[in-house]
Amino acid sequence: MTFSEKANSVFDATVALYHKSDDVDTPFSNPCTPGTIEATLAAKCWIDAVQWHLEDIIRDPNIDPVEALAIKRRIDRSNQDRTDMVEEIDTYWREQFAGVTPLPEATINTESPAWAVDRLSILALKIWHMREQTERSDADAAHLDRCRAKLAVLLEQRVDLSTAIDQLLDDIAAGRKYMKVYRQMKMYNDPSTNPVLYNSK
Repeated sequence: MTFSEKANSVFDATVALYHKSDDVDTPFSNPCTPGTIEATLAAKCWIDAVQWHLEDIIRDPNIDPVEALAIKRRIDRSNQDRTDMVEEIDTYWREQFAGVTPLPEATINTESPAWAVDRLSILALKIWHMREQTERSDADAAHLDRCRAKLAVLLEQRVDLSTAIDQLLDDIAAGRKYMKVYRQMKMYNDPSTNPVLYNSK
């Protein structure tokens, strides 16, 4: 099984698990073995699933402004958690490839493997929800046809992205490409770099 096949399997299972309750406050019980990359992937996808639905909730035109602000703060925390989890996945890959010596002609990729995997997790959510749209009994035929066409594109996109991820990992393992990870420096979350925060002291 390729890494992308493994990841897609974990992501699909995690999205399905979330929708058993379909509640952003449901505690996550990770079904994967602790300490494995699968467990990290599942935790990452759960964060994405909760945030997806928080983004839906906050767009309610009748939402109470106080509740909306609380949800916005929660989304901010979720974004930081998501970034931290992506960096954890990249750490896993750096350890896996620690013994690889890049070839003299090795090139760098535009993004690290984990950020590509991040997009794969989001795709699992897009596919779930677009498929859900194709099964609505309260929507007209035009809506269903549009959503079926979009679903087909999303499924094709997942094949392409999965292939690209597996090729990237093969290239890094063979020394044809090399990893270079830049930690995300989110200045707005840091009270020492966000002027609104450090000027409010």
